[in-house]
Amino acid sequence: MMEERGVMVKDVESVPLDHIFGEAESCLTRHEGRSSEGFMEHILKHAAKELFGIDVEEIVYRTLRNRDFQEVSLERDGETLLQFAAVYGFRNIQTLVHRMRKGRVPYQLVEVLSCPGGCLNGRGQSEDEAGRVDKALVQQLEEVYSSLPVRLPEMSSDIQRLYQDWLEGQDSPRALQALHTQYSHQQQPHKLPPDIQW
Repeated sequence: MMEERGVMVKDVESVPLDHIFGEAESCLTRHEGRSSEGFMEHILKHAAKELFGIDVEEIVYRTLRNRDFQEVSLERDGETLLQFAAVYGFRNIQTLVHRMRKGRVPYQLVEVLSCPGGCLNGRGQSEDEAGRVDKALVQQLEEVYSSLPVRLPEMSSDIQRLYQDWLEGQDSPRALQALHTQYSHQQQPHKLPPDIQW
């Protein structure tokens, strides 16, 4: 869009970042975990503390099929308490769906991203002259992201203000309606073929 309008980054005047409440943050921050994922690491640490009283300092990923299909586990005394997975790319998603149909998915949470390599490797990113993802740029983005300080969501004064002002409290009916999902079993009208290809 910038190219279509003839806008060059070097010609644009630098301005402060917008802030949802109109106040400038002292610095950019990031969530726990790798740059391409959502909040899987944060959820695992929070669940470990809330459900089992365990403080998790470091999360170790175990690669299954490839680096885009990994899992993390919380174990105590040889027993697996929680098991999460990060699944990136449609081929790995298809593998996950096949395992789900066979009842062989032990995960309490699966983080799914359609782009192989995660969001930083997605179609919205910069490409090289041949139209491929610029791997050097992706690596640079990973390094910049990793250098930012971590700020947990529950420590953000902005999030606390959002809960109070807009959601009327953390456990309010409005917060439950806006932020929580309820699941119910649905009968399948017909069974999909097990060899469906995406």
